[in-house]
Amino acid sequence: MALAFLALLGTSLAWAPAGQAHGTGDRSTGILCQGPSRSVYDPPLTLQPKETRIHTDADYQCTVGPGRTVRATGTLDGVSPDAACATVASTRVMETVEYQDPKGHAGSASGSASGSASRSVIQYDRGTTVRAAGVLTVRLTGHVTEGRGKGQEAERTVLLAAARGLPTECLSSGTDGSDGRAQLEIKP
Repeated sequence: MALAFLALLGTSLAWAPAGQAHGTGDRSTGILCQGPSRSVYDPPLTLQPKETRIHTDADYQCTVGPGRTVRATGTLDGVSPDAACATVASTRVMETVEYQDPKGHAGSASGSASGSASRSVIQYDRGTTVRAAGVLTVRLTGHVTEGRGKGQEAERTVLLAAARGLPTECLSSGTDGSDGRAQLEIKP
């Protein structure tokens, strides 16, 4: 199924001084990531809802502090108990975000590169899907369980634009993947 990228609206965040940006439970800093996202569905999505494994890879640009942007990769894995072409709702999905911080800038107060500060593990436990004007919006919410931003709330939104009308793949073999534009916010 041919899907197009859409732009996401930006979100303003409050920032803490650099010494507080280590994310080990300190809730005074936020992270905003945006970029393309590619999901794979097994088995492929059809019109009939069914349990589906979902794997997603994202290539983010993340603002991790005032004037500080780093690249990051996100990997999501989970199972949706009732996914179909019109809804991709996941109630339990885990995402690991690996930040590509320069050496010595992993976000820790001391400036040393530490493995836990250069990644965030997020457990999403709520999901909604809304379809309006041909755009499918999937929103996941949860909390950071490990690493940068531990204990902070996280929200991931993906916009998918489907082809006009009902995609023929949904009527036959099914849709095995989709492309979209994702925004991940780890809230301060």
